[in-house]
Amino acid sequence: MNWTELPDLAAVGLLAGAFASVARRNETRVSKVWLTGWVMIAVHFAAFLFMNAPGTWGTFFIIIGLAALTWAGTLFMWAAVPYRQENSSRLILISLFLTNTLYVSLMEIGTFPDWTINISAVLFGALPLAVGLATIRSVNNPIRWLVIGLYSSLSIFLLIFQHRPGNGGDLALNAVLFTVYFGCCLHFWFAYRRASAGAFVTIFGFLAWACVFVVAPSIQAFLPAIHVESGVWNLPKYLVAVGMILLQLEDQIEHNKHLALHDHLTGLPNRRLYQDRLAIALERARRYEAQAALLVVDLDRFKQVNDTLGHHVGDIVLQRVAALFSSRVRRSDTVARTGGDEFSIILEEPTSRADAMNVGRSLLQLLQEPLELGEHSVRIGASVGIAIYPEDAHEIEPLCIAADLRMYEAKHDAYEDQERETLSPVLPLSRLKKHAHADLQVVD
Repeated sequence: MNWTELPDLAAVGLLAGAFASVARRNETRVSKVWLTGWVMIAVHFAAFLFMNAPGTWGTFFIIIGLAALTWAGTLFMWAAVPYRQENSSRLILISLFLTNTLYVSLMEIGTFPDWTINISAVLFGALPLAVGLATIRSVNNPIRWLVIGLYSSLSIFLLIFQHRPGNGGDLALNAVLFTVYFGCCLHFWFAYRRASAGAFVTIFGFLAWACVFVVAPSIQAFLPAIHVESGVWNLPKYLVAVGMILLQLEDQIEHNKHLALHDHLTGLPNRRLYQDRLAIALERARRYEAQAALLVVDLDRFKQVNDTLGHHVGDIVLQRVAALFSSRVRRSDTVARTGGDEFSIILEEPTSRADAMNVGRSLLQLLQEPLELGEHSVRIGASVGIAIYPEDAHEIEPLCIAADLRMYEAKHDAYEDQERETLSPVLPLSRLKKHAHADLQVVD
């Protein structure tokens, strides 16, 4: 047995365990793929424990070790692809698995004709290119063409150098591994363009990992007198593992910050973030002597939806209404969920009372059409209250009170009509009524 690989196997096992612990607490779309990649790295070290076994067993374990190393890098690349749920992305993943395994096997066994090795080298670039061209209408992303270009370059390099006398086979295998981990570096650079320790450590670690397959054979060929311990070449692996753990922790922190400031059901700003944005909006309006508008929208029959169709349908209604309202306002404005069935909208400059009334009308018009919720079709109404800074109030609390009072006035005007309406799974659309404060037609 090659006992020199045992410490590395133990270290990678511990890092994979730590990574699994972090991922379990905050599972993301990439955590399982990353964890599978690190399991492959552990398989790589475990197989290399038996690389000195006699005869075909030694060759078998070397093939498993090298193939697992390429599988890990390919998984890391695929995890960073934004469209990886597409079937074409899975096809490229499978093609790279197969070509890497086939090429490593042919090179290590060494008894196959040259033409078979040439075909396997061509497949590195040909298979991803074929998938990319066949699916160019559905997926045309720079990352995909980067992969195609990278592996096409690898095919050309292999065809030129793989049959070189002496060290051609070593050059070819190192080129394959360099391509895999340099591809990881490029993919993570595209996916994590942020100034954080996790991103920097991971990207630099993958770059160093790729360079190992260039620097190590270069030192061996041109500077044979320099002896470098084999453990040194494994340091980039640990750097990448630490970087990925940092990325997971950074994502978890950002997720917790988001949960603290956003409604978990609709994803809209919650009351805390809404109050902060309202304060900023009023301060900006005060500084530039401009206006700002606050709209309070309360769904009139949301309780009836919960009582007749269930809370799960009510949740879907809230999500649908949040999406409708967010699509109507400008990106500079704010839509927040400030109560169970209450939404608040902050309109910043340029705005006026007429603009706010138009927005209020349009929000209510969005609710005129039935909301199709699977087996149910639901119509809901709403009451709107509008307050304008600085006409109605100069501070946050009086402005909110003014908007709430006008919303309740509109709701009170519709109360008698609501009493006469019959409850049913399909809720009728309320009649139009005038706002008590202004000539805004309100669906209530």
